Amino acid sequence: MIRYKKDPLHIVTLTLDMQGRDENIVNRDTGKVFEPVLKKLLDEKAEGSLRGVILTSAKNSFMVGGDLDFLYNATDAHQVFEFAEAMSYFFRALEAPGVPVVAAINGPALGSGFGMALACHHRIAINNSDVVIGLPEIKMGLMPLGGSVIRLLWLLGFERAYEVLITGRRYTPHQALEVGIIDALAENEVDMLDKAKDWLLSSPKTHRQWDERGGAIPAEQSYNTAVQNAVRKHTANLWRDGKNLFPAHLATLNSLAEGLKVDFDTACRIQNRYYTHLVLSQEAKSTIKAFGTSFNDVREGANRPKGFGRFRPRRVGIIGAGIMGSGISLACARAGLQVTLKDISKSVAEQGKAYAVHQLEQWLTDGHITAKEKEDITKRIITTENAADFATCDVVIETVFEHEGAKTKVLREAEIFLDDYAIIASNTSSIPISKMATYVQKPAQFLGMRFFKPVETEPLIELVQGENTTDETIARAFDFARAIRKFPIVVKDSWGFYAGRVQNTYILEGISLLQEGYAPALIENLGVQSGMPKGPLALADELGLTLVLEYESQAAAHYGTKYTTHPATEGLKKMIAYKRDGKNNIGFYDTEQGRRTVISSELATLFPTTKLHFDRAELIDRLLLAQVLEAVWCMQEGVVKTEPEADLGSIYGWGFPAATGGVMQFIRAYSKEKFLARCSAFKQHHGQRFKAPKRLKTFI
Repeated sequence: MIRYKKDPLHIVTLTLDMQGRDENIVNRDTGKVFEPVLKKLLDEKAEGSLRGVILTSAKNSFMVGGDLDFLYNATDAHQVFEFAEAMSYFFRALEAPGVPVVAAINGPALGSGFGMALACHHRIAINNSDVVIGLPEIKMGLMPLGGSVIRLLWLLGFERAYEVLITGRRYTPHQALEVGIIDALAENEVDMLDKAKDWLLSSPKTHRQWDERGGAIPAEQSYNTAVQNAVRKHTANLWRDGKNLFPAHLATLNSLAEGLKVDFDTACRIQNRYYTHLVLSQEAKSTIKAFGTSFNDVREGANRPKGFGRFRPRRVGIIGAGIMGSGISLACARAGLQVTLKDISKSVAEQGKAYAVHQLEQWLTDGHITAKEKEDITKRIITTENAADFATCDVVIETVFEHEGAKTKVLREAEIFLDDYAIIASNTSSIPISKMATYVQKPAQFLGMRFFKPVETEPLIELVQGENTTDETIARAFDFARAIRKFPIVVKDSWGFYAGRVQNTYILEGISLLQEGYAPALIENLGVQSGMPKGPLALADELGLTLVLEYESQAAAHYGTKYTTHPATEGLKKMIAYKRDGKNNIGFYDTEQGRRTVISSELATLFPTTKLHFDRAELIDRLLLAQVLEAVWCMQEGVVKTEPEADLGSIYGWGFPAATGGVMQFIRAYSKEKFLARCSAFKQHHGQRFKAPKRLKTFI
């Protein structure tokens, strides 16, 4: 795993090369593997034949962490704590051989992998956009281990360390340098190693500041009033923003706050106790499953049709230069693909490109891209008004407004210029793909590709397989999605597809509560407190009440005589009749300076508040269980086929609470027995929509 090489200047280069893996990872065996190496370094130091150490990688990545299978399955607190303590001991041993150690970061360094780099005295990274650096554990319901939280506290101070940890952000090398988590940039691998040796030869300190007499944390030499106020502020913000659904956030804050009061090693031990508690929490189990195992399964193609070679798209055609089309163009161009952006006129297409350029300028300002990258991405987007310019495209995606006639017209115009192998897709959110396929010449190569706003940042794509869409087309669409760094799930061509269909149940349940006499502000607040990004009424306005009702009409057509009218239908029709359908920012909310900010006073007349007492947990459960049950129906009907797709589609698609790990993990955390009992009680009191599908009864 570790290659040892010593040069005439007595500088040792340790090259990480974990056998049988594409990436180096930190796991429970890492410290043991390093033990003989560290002993050899100590012996050479004692002999006076060691001047410094360079730690680098033979892989395309530096090192990533960690052992997710162990963490997911761990149930013994003592075992987890001992693991955390062993990792702390290893990192301490790495930074204390009595000689300076440089981390030469040639590729992604994430999680415990970057924690190892933090244990080095100096960090140099190749300034390449493929190199990402950070501690993203917070997004998996965890915190960094090995003392990384405390190292950041000493390196950056309380406030800056908290920002790095609580966002879980992945930084480019340039951003990492600005933040202060690396020390230097290199142009390439040779330059990186040269700079590493130059630094080692400059006689740097061999001890970290926390091991020096009089060493102090930047800007916070004691637990002073300013820091105490900052802790209070961040605690309040965590409750405001996270509704106490994310214990890792509070554990991170507590580790930093308590780490200010004690010496380095004691602080690390405190951090390890918080870490142990998190690993054993249900939130961590759910999020590790979703963002670890499930995410990797889908990303690596578990849902991709088998037996088809990899598709490598080069040029993409986009029909429609609105927000969706411009966003898709930007995502494709940023991933290195050539883009032809078409609209009714070249000037309109240029407006769409201008949107993309504006976003690029913001990314440049924020340090996400370089000026050269901005220039290259901009050049890859070509505008046109002529469908003939799609002739060399491998993929063409229609993104015009949601009207069947308009969509099929532009699809037919484009298709006649495409070669026999190109795939063509619609970004529709509500029109059946099988129906639209009757208008194209090659329905086998036609599918739905539903992107989500804002396209440039939202990762999900629903690949909608129509009745005639071949598996090969889906496989190629999957490869296209991965090529533009999106997360694809494959769904059946059913009303609302997956995300739209399930999200609608959240909206409908909110409207049902309104009709029952609950205050609209209460409904909205409980929706957000449940972990949803918006209240159901605000979301209804955003989508438009006509579309919400259209989804329900499609459900009625789909189920026929088995369909039971949702009670919220009456409220929807009432709002639409009063011309409060969400258009022109008028719906359940009124506008204030052009924005939906105030719940309409007219709701007091349309839906009088009669229920002044409520069970908070029951109402939140109604909002969440409505979604979970619909997701299970989708699985039973084959709309979505796998649990990982159902879970991650729920989080990325409509914002189901990430702390739950998704709709299926929600059931596991709730326990199937309690969930079924709750559904039975709700069915008795609120109606057939809470009936448990057979798939749920056999759910393990």
